Amino acid sequence: MAKKKTTKGKVTKVSEKKVPEKGFEKKVEEKKVAGKSFEKRAEEKIRAAAQKKFRRRPPGRFQEQRVDFSGKWGIAHIYSSSNNTIIHITDLTGAETITRFSGGMVTNRDKDKGMPFPAMIAANKAAGEAREKGIRGIHLRIRAPGGQKKRVPGQGVQSAIRALIRSGLRIGKIEDVTPIPHDGCRKKGGRRGRRV
Repeated sequence: MAKKKTTKGKVTKVSEKKVPEKGFEKKVEEKKVAGKSFEKRAEEKIRAAAQKKFRRRPPGRFQEQRVDFSGKWGIAHIYSSSNNTIIHITDLTGAETITRFSGGMVTNRDKDKGMPFPAMIAANKAAGEAREKGIRGIHLRIRAPGGQKKRVPGQGVQSAIRALIRSGLRIGKIEDVTPIPHDGCRKKGGRRGRRV
């Protein structure tokens, strides 16, 4: 062992590189003789780890979500403006309504309709009803007012999406379907704009 002197005058031991034991080669040979070789066992362990579908990871880390397409799927149309948030779950064609809830249905105060908390409650109710009717996964379509109005969704959209994910429904595609005008009607307000 080498010795090293620190600034305070104390002597500390510095570890050197470990040399493998003399009987190491014999141990490896013994392992090869007894059934499968060391390398084959390592390969089998790697294969078994790769075949595991879901690995439990500590919370807070990014976990890749595998989309399972078994069971019935639907589409959640989320319309979010500054005044309200509407969660409308349909089948894959969009023709049949499975459930529909809005921020206005869960709060009495008009000013709270577009807020995150009523949106979260409405999304939880919609997800619960959809699961009762056999829906196991949903694709999300998010829409802002669009057109000549705002093209950014309101405050309630993020909490609604989080609530749908936490409710146990699998999430497929997430797309923005806000209508964008390609030269259309004139914006309201007149030539001099809106008088406040």
